[in-house]
Amino acid sequence: MFSKIVVHRVGNKINGESLTLSQEELELEEGMAEMLENYFLGSFKSEETFHFYSDTYLVNNPIYSAVSEIFDDKSKFLWESENIAKHLFEAAENPRVQGGELFIVFFEDEREGTERVDKIGIFKTEKRDSFLKIFPKNESFDIEKDQGISLSKIDKAALIYNNDKETGYVLSVVDNNKNGDMYYWFEDFLKVKQRDDEYFHTQEALMVYKDYITKQLPQEFEVSKADQADFLNKSINFFKEKEEFKLDDFAAEVLQDEHVIESFNNFKTDYEQDMQINIAEEFPINEAAVKKTQRHFKSIIKLDKNFHIYIHGDRQKLATGEDENGKYYMLYFEKEV
Repeated sequence: MFSKIVVHRVGNKINGESLTLSQEELELEEGMAEMLENYFLGSFKSEETFHFYSDTYLVNNPIYSAVSEIFDDKSKFLWESENIAKHLFEAAENPRVQGGELFIVFFEDEREGTERVDKIGIFKTEKRDSFLKIFPKNESFDIEKDQGISLSKIDKAALIYNNDKETGYVLSVVDNNKNGDMYYWFEDFLKVKQRDDEYFHTQEALMVYKDYITKQLPQEFEVSKADQADFLNKSINFFKEKEEFKLDDFAAEVLQDEHVIESFNNFKTDYEQDMQINIAEEFPINEAAVKKTQRHFKSIIKLDKNFHIYIHGDRQKLATGEDENGKYYMLYFEKEV
């Protein structure tokens, strides 16, 4: 359970809205505190993590500096929460960004796996939902419509763990309401980048391979749509079945052809330079990253506007040809399911 909580109202300065700062922390009943904690933390479902960064020095990142002060001395909680709210107010450069309540929460000595760690949560509510209030009136009931905050999903959230301070801490970040501005929360306000960990390497390795198969491979080699689908299936199966990624094993089992392997290595090098990232050639495979990225691996052959062929397994059970009626696919199977 959190030990400190404060709420500020942060409007959009571009739209003439104001910033209203609380002068004291919230005092909550236990039931309300438990409900809010579930609301705040319920959106952190991904294992993807981030870290603060700065174009100069980390201390020049306003949120990094503020949370560092709180972690070092929790008596500064209220003062630094105001600094966080002020920075969020100044970060709004787009009139489409919605104003809302900003909650700053301190989770003290929380259990995280086998360890205990302090955490700071930054949560922003933006959307308002309509709801009905029903109450007795004389011998009947009356109904009123009102608006409030839905507890189903937080709009924006960041959870900062008091780990790895020297490299920008460890964060989980969520933005469920981008308001037409995808940079406002991640970049303009928090200024964070994805951490260089096994989740990142798994995700990036899968995406660079998908891009290679769908974009580069057809330019260099004669491959059919069925062959491309087969490559995609083999790659995702490799990541599902292995606990560790090794580029040499991947090349031998999935790519196989030495010319394709050379082509892929060149594509990977160019990809890393263009994206300014480094994808390790050996790393533990993160199951959550595979599951999330798998949705982009769609092994589908679209035939005009008449048919879609979904390929999930043996490429050898699919053949192509052409006769007087046109091009065709021939499918082999043992039984209908």
